Amino acid sequence: MKTLYTQVFEFIDSHRSDMLAMWEDFVNTPSQARDREAAMRMAEKLTAVLEETGMTVTAHDVGPVNSCTLEAVWGADRPGQPVLFGGHYDTVNSSPVENPVPGADNEWDGTPHFRVDSQGKAYGLGCLDMKGGIVIAIWVVKALQALGWAERPVKFILAGDEDKGHFDADTPQLLIRLAKGALCCFNMETGRVNNDICIGRKGGGEGELTVRGTAAHAGNDFHSGRNAVLEMAYKEIELAELNDLELGTTVTPTVIKGGTVPNGIPDHCHLYFDVRYRKFEEAQRVKEAFERIAAHSHIDGTHTDCIYKEYQVPFDETPDGTALADFVAEVSRELGMGDMGKINLGGGSDACYFTIAGVPTICAMGVCGQFNHSSKEYALVETLYTRAKLLTCAVLDLEKFVQR
Repeated sequence: MKTLYTQVFEFIDSHRSDMLAMWEDFVNTPSQARDREAAMRMAEKLTAVLEETGMTVTAHDVGPVNSCTLEAVWGADRPGQPVLFGGHYDTVNSSPVENPVPGADNEWDGTPHFRVDSQGKAYGLGCLDMKGGIVIAIWVVKALQALGWAERPVKFILAGDEDKGHFDADTPQLLIRLAKGALCCFNMETGRVNNDICIGRKGGGEGELTVRGTAAHAGNDFHSGRNAVLEMAYKEIELAELNDLELGTTVTPTVIKGGTVPNGIPDHCHLYFDVRYRKFEEAQRVKEAFERIAAHSHIDGTHTDCIYKEYQVPFDETPDGTALADFVAEVSRELGMGDMGKINLGGGSDACYFTIAGVPTICAMGVCGQFNHSSKEYALVETLYTRAKLLTCAVLDLEKFVQR
């Protein structure tokens, strides 16, 4: 096995410039979530690259708003359960967007263009989240092909609408169906700079409360007014009281807008709030609470509407997922790449759906970096190569995981 490991290292090192060029090309191809036309162009580019790599590609339509989900398989005629690589090729928005719908606000004001600085950090929209991870998965397949490996099928599932929570699409059900029966899944999301493996994530969503009251002059007609801002203040506190930090549940009011002039009782108020939970039971608890909070008026004559959109269910920590993380950490140590800890994260990913499908899953296996969804987003270039080596060797040695 050590001889094979050496061959893997030599193969990846001999193709560093090719890997970097692919990464640059992917990043320089805009593919913003909910921009179907742009994301579909990226899907077409990926399809061509995957087919050139010897994979059979199927594009699955998920509805009229978002881009397709790509399913790619190498070695479909081989016996055994496939090794799955999961991820998404869409990114956050790269230019200002006026849209008040939860999950659709602009999150990026930087450039999509790929660049590498003198410290070995790569920048550009999606370089970290998560086009670098897709490049790694492709080159794992290329390395396995170079070694003549043909033990079992390898499958990619790449969504085109993850970064906006699959709103207005049937992607989650599709991901579960496509993943079923896989041996294990490496989800190629953002790698942690401390090398931790993600074994669980919170689910969550975004909500809005809109209170309508009655406008009146604050001095001359105080008693006729029904203060929407004051009603929202009560509700804001009630939302915050839903927090259960021991269980990992947070409900966070984030943006509030109401009123027009200092001397006028406001007849409207609007509140956005962020929701995170680690347990499915907690998701149900808070969603039921949102309805109660909206239905009860502290100030007679006010009315409240609530909209809540869940963008991700929790990625549950499972014994099989933990065992997969321990196996990959063992391979890392054997390769001299250091220890890899385990972590639960607050942000969501499609790892949740692969786990629901019954597949042992680990996440954050892509290039390592920080500051997703911002102009500061960067990835460490060297991890493009080290992660490709690590995952190729892990696949080569996968029987050790199977026997656990």
